[in-house]
Order: sequence, then structure tokens, then C-alpha cells
Amino acid sequence: MADDEFVLPKKANKKRTQRYYDTSKDKTPTLDKDEELKDGSHRNKKHKFERGSADPFKGPAPVPKEKVTKYVRGKKIDLQSESIPHVKHRHSMKRLEDKYAEAVKSAARSELLLTEEAGFLEADEDEETHQISQKEIRQAVDISSATKNFDLTLNQFGPYKLDYTRNGRHLLLGGRKGHLAAMDWVTKRPSFEINVMETIQEVQWLHIETMLAVAQKKWLYIYDNQGTELHCVNKFNDVLKMQFLPYHFLLATASATGFLKYLDVSIGREVASIRTKLGRLYCMKQNPHNAIIHLGHTNGTVTLWSPNLKGPIVKMLCHKSAVRSIAIDKSGLYMATSGQDRQLKIFDIRTFKPLQVYRIASGATELSFSQRGLLASACGNIVDVYKDCCTQSQDKPYMMHKMKYNITDLQFCPYEDVLGVTHTNGFESLLIPGAGEANFDALEQNPYQSKKARREWEVKALLEKIQPEMITMDTHKIAEVDMVTMEQKLAERKEILGYIPAAKFQPKHKMKGKSSSTKTEQRKKGVIEENKRDALRKESEKVQDSQKKVKAQEKEEIKLGKRSALDRFQTKSS
Repeated sequence: MADDEFVLPKKANKKRTQRYYDTSKDKTPTLDKDEELKDGSHRNKKHKFERGSADPFKGPAPVPKEKVTKYVRGKKIDLQSESIPHVKHRHSMKRLEDKYAEAVKSAARSELLLTEEAGFLEADEDEETHQISQKEIRQAVDISSATKNFDLTLNQFGPYKLDYTRNGRHLLLGGRKGHLAAMDWVTKRPSFEINVMETIQEVQWLHIETMLAVAQKKWLYIYDNQGTELHCVNKFNDVLKMQFLPYHFLLATASATGFLKYLDVSIGREVASIRTKLGRLYCMKQNPHNAIIHLGHTNGTVTLWSPNLKGPIVKMLCHKSAVRSIAIDKSGLYMATSGQDRQLKIFDIRTFKPLQVYRIASGATELSFSQRGLLASACGNIVDVYKDCCTQSQDKPYMMHKMKYNITDLQFCPYEDVLGVTHTNGFESLLIPGAGEANFDALEQNPYQSKKARREWEVKALLEKIQPEMITMDTHKIAEVDMVTMEQKLAERKEILGYIPAAKFQPKHKMKGKSSSTKTEQRKKGVIEENKRDALRKESEKVQDSQKKVKAQEKEEIKLGKRSALDRFQTKSS
């Protein structure tokens, strides 16, 4: 090499950046010499989780057992029992049990998403909760909650009846002298206001806030949210009380003539008309758990009705005098009744026995349960709200409010700590802390749904509509097999055919033209005939075996001298 020749310097070997997809080099992080594990390997304390290494958090996060037990759907099925003999059925039942277990866990985990917390009113040591007035509560709460306590003066067309929608957003008011009004009570925006020029007995929202039913002096009318009359159902006359079954799309009505009628609002057809034979029906409530209608009567009894039967399912003697009001809690386990004997009774519907009996000074004319178990009773112009009155004996109310006028109707607003009260001079909204559910299911009822969401929900509800034939006292009986009826049918078929037919045979698909319609029918008929021959052969063998046993028994008796060979010629009369 010449002295004046220029030589390029060699580039330093830079360490190439290692990618996560590069497997040519070792991905082991720098080792800390001071840290040594039991197996002799080294690991850096600060090294992060890399692709291919072990996950420090294996599986989903654990769920506390207390939350899981809250959502358990009864006992598990014994898959090893003799009631499920077939292996295929065992596998299908096991898959169902796995789905139920996964649903329970997901429901328990979803509690993290419930942002709102429910609470009740707490008083100081020197005072009681029923001594706190609405004015004090309104001053203590925030502005949005304070606006929910308001009063409507309607002194011309009263007394009034009220009803809230299932999502708790809209309010319906009906005056005795024909005044009918609907409004979004949260924003105080009225939907319509008309006068039907006829006596109004009862008002009821239907499945959505765009349809409502009004029981007028003579017939039943259906209106929309603009006050336009849609239908006049003249088959339903002299209606006094109404209850809407949302999952069945049925409007149950109780009339002054003693008839309980059901109207399917989805098709506009009368489903059932039952004559109760118990006089004027002015007291009515539905059980939200099983859609059974409870009626109160003047003889002190409460009867339970279903559209599938012409008579009452259960008849309970609750009071010594006439029943004035009925209320049923959200779970469908407890029923509260009040009578003219000035008693308020709490019944367990599972056993039909009274749990608590309260003595009220003037007697309760109206009763209503909230979503969280509070019971409101109206006694003249006083509203008393009781807490935990179904499970524990209470000596004083949770809250109390005195009004200027006699109360005609009351109802708790769903998903709100609000109690709506109507009287002879209008309507008043009261704040009752802890009354409503703090969180709502938007797929079930959404107070903030849009017009498009409401339409989609209506279509889905119509597709999932439950038929009236499925209304029973015990909802678990619907999914069970009626073993007695099935055994009777099998016995009748055995008497007619001489054998029990096997299950239907479905041939497998074959290639090369062997699964044509003709070939398939031939294979089906062949299998059916073969099963029939096998069944008849088995039945004949059983008969022959029984005859042989009888003959062998007769021979043994003849040998032992208990009977002679000529006994077979004796007639039955001898």
C-alpha cells in the first residue's frame, strides 16, 4: 500500500435493535448477578413482561363468593342421576350448567359498572327520620333533586288518578271530571292536555309512552301521546281498575259488574272474560313476578286470578271487613292489604299466611310498594312510609308527610326517590330517599332512550311477547315436564297399538344418490317396521313369561295339595 493512499476507517459494530418477532437472538434480559433464584437462574427485578414469558396474572380476576351467591339460579342438576340416562342429554345439560355458571360470574363482575349507590335517610341522635320535613330535604339535596319536589294545583276537575311509565320518565294524570294530561315530569314539558267531557275512573300507561288507556264513564278508550283517540273498546264497559302486564301485552280490567277481562293490546283482541261473582271490583293489583291478578272484595277476601281459569286460583280471607287496597312488592313474595277494620297486614304469598299486622288509626285507603321495599300508605290526608315492614315489626314510620287535602291515589316513581301523590286539589311530588333503584338496565328500561331506541325496543318486546297460556302461580312449572300426563298418554297408546312407539328415526345423509327422497323414506319405513316388530316381540315374550309363571305356580300348588287340577273348571260365581 502506498504511503499517500487513503484508507476508510472500519465502522463500529452497533448492536441491532431486537424486535418482538425476531427469534434469532436470545431475548433474555440483562441478568442481575446479585439476584439468584433457587434453581440457579438469574432474573432482573426491573425486567418487564415480554412476549413468551409467563403471565403473572393467570385467568380472570377472582369474584367474591358473597356477590356470586346473590345471582345463583337455584340448585345444580345431578348429571349422574338415573333421570338423565342418555349420554347426549347429559352433555347438553352440562353445557347449560356451564352457561348458567358463566352468567352468574359475569353478573357478579358487572357490579363494578354500577356507579350509583343507594342510600336511606339518616337522622341525628336527638331526632327521628319521620320528623324531617320535605322542606328540609329540599334544602339539603342538590338542585336537580330539589326540582323533583313540586306541586301542581288543579282545583277544577279533581280528584285525580296518576300513573308513571315503567322507565319513570312520564307522568299521566286523570281527573274525575274529565281532565286528562300527560307530561315529562323531569323536564316539566307537557305532552298533551285535553278534556274528554266524561267521567274518568282510571288511567294507565301501556307498553310505551305513546299509548295510554283511559277508563271513562261507559267504555274503555285508547289515546296516543298527542291526545288523539285511537280506539273505543265497547266490550269493556264500566271499568273501575286497570293493570297492564308488560311482558304479555295484556291490559287487565276490573269492572263494576264484577267481570275481570283481559285485552291483548298488540292485536286488539279480548283474551278472556271471567265472571268473578263477587260483586263490584274496586281493588286490584298485579303480581310483577308471575302476572297473577289480585282482587280485593267487600267480604274481606283477596282472590288470585289467571286468564286460563274461570275460577280463582287462591281465595284468602284477609280481613273481617271490606278490603280497601292491595300492594305487592317487586319480588312478588309479599302482599300488603288494608281493610275497613283499620288493620294493615303483610302476607307471605308463598305460604298465604300473615307475617305482620299493624293497627292504623284511620285505616289506609291507598298502598304502594317501591322498588327497594318501602311501603307507602295513605290515611286521609297523611302519607306514611314504612321501611322493612315486611320482615320486621315497625312501631313508627320511616317518613311522614301531611297534606291539606284528602289523598286519592299514590305511586312510587321507578328509578327515582320520588313518591307521586294525587288529591282532590291536584298533584304533589314528594322526595323519599332510598325508594328507587339507583341503577337501571338500559336494555330493559331506559329513561334516556331516543326515538329510534324506543322503536327498536318495541319491536324486540313484541317478538319476545309471552303468551297468556303461560301465566301460572309457579313460574318454574313451565319448564318442567308433566310426568303424569306423559305417562297417561303412553299408557293409552300402548293399549291402542299394543306397544310403545320408539322415537322418530332420522337417517344419515349418504353420497352417490343414496339419500334421495325415495331412498330416505324407504329407510325410515324399514326402521319403523323393524322397531315395531321388536316391540311386539318383546311384549309377546313378556306375556308368555307371565303365563308360564302362572302355570308353574299352579303346578306347585297342586303338588302341595293346596288346590286340585279340576279347580280350573270352576266358574267365577262359584
